Amino acid sequence: MDNVDLNILRQVVAWRAEGRRVVLGTVTRTWGSAPRPVGALVAVRDDGAIAGSVSGGCIEDDLIDKTRAHALAAEAPQVVRYGVSGDEAVRFGLPCGGTLELVLEPLWAHSEIEALLARLVAGERVRRTLELASGRVTLAPADGAADVVVLDDERLVTTHGPRWRLLIVGAGQMSQYLAQMAQALDYGVTVCDPREEYALAEPLPGVRHVRDMPDDAVQDFAPDAHSAVIALTHDPKLDDLALMEALRSPAFYVGAIGSRLNQAKRKQRLAEHFGLSEGELARLHGPVGIKNGARTPPEIAVSILAELTAVRYGWRIPEPVFIGAGGLPPPAGCVA
Repeated sequence: MDNVDLNILRQVVAWRAEGRRVVLGTVTRTWGSAPRPVGALVAVRDDGAIAGSVSGGCIEDDLIDKTRAHALAAEAPQVVRYGVSGDEAVRFGLPCGGTLELVLEPLWAHSEIEALLARLVAGERVRRTLELASGRVTLAPADGAADVVVLDDERLVTTHGPRWRLLIVGAGQMSQYLAQMAQALDYGVTVCDPREEYALAEPLPGVRHVRDMPDDAVQDFAPDAHSAVIALTHDPKLDDLALMEALRSPAFYVGAIGSRLNQAKRKQRLAEHFGLSEGELARLHGPVGIKNGARTPPEIAVSILAELTAVRYGWRIPEPVFIGAGGLPPPAGCVA
């Protein structure tokens, strides 16, 4: 399951393969309450077909008109702004006087879009530099680099590829759903499972698979503040090894599946046998995921990613309250 940018680039490459002319738009600056973040992409085909969005729909019609009237005929990229004045903000539906700046880039062979897509499909992070005078593009590795969108008088520099990383310990059915959904949320995903019975499982597209012991896998993964580690094996011998290392790392999220009773026992083991402090143990999210009645593997994956997203953006979700659903009792599963 691809993220939004990758889907847009796939569409762009398909359009170009059909011989269509395409303009790629990149949000480069926002002021006020602009509805789309810096780096968001939109592509407009020569007949007005559009992929992606830069405003949630409020300026797309005008953007299509501008693209078909001017940008498609241009050789070089151009910078456009919406919402600079109060009247424009009202006209284009930009809230609170928000302002949106975009670079509209006519795509040619030297735009390197096909090469960019190939590298992103391979899981790479790529730094793309667009020369505004000529429209020429250079691609370079961006491993370990921070996200960058920089526009000056000469060039636009953008960073593409997974912005966040997720290490999943365990290659079971739930891990497969979690890995695929996480890719759509811009995570580069690694799945670790040393067990022989999972060695022959069909590898997931775009997911890195390793067979190291979990503690070694976490060390090699080297979690940083843009990383999450989630243990899903139900086997303390494996999950505890991963958590022992992950809870001492800068990872922004560390979680493990299991009931509340199992989580209490796990924390006791980690404290007694591995010497983890109360502060380190307090970082453990368990039972993993938001308590939402999830029963099936995909439902549990959704609950995990919902909590992961909340923590990523600095939100704390209070304990949910069961109010009943068609007379069903509260679930007693691992996420409850």
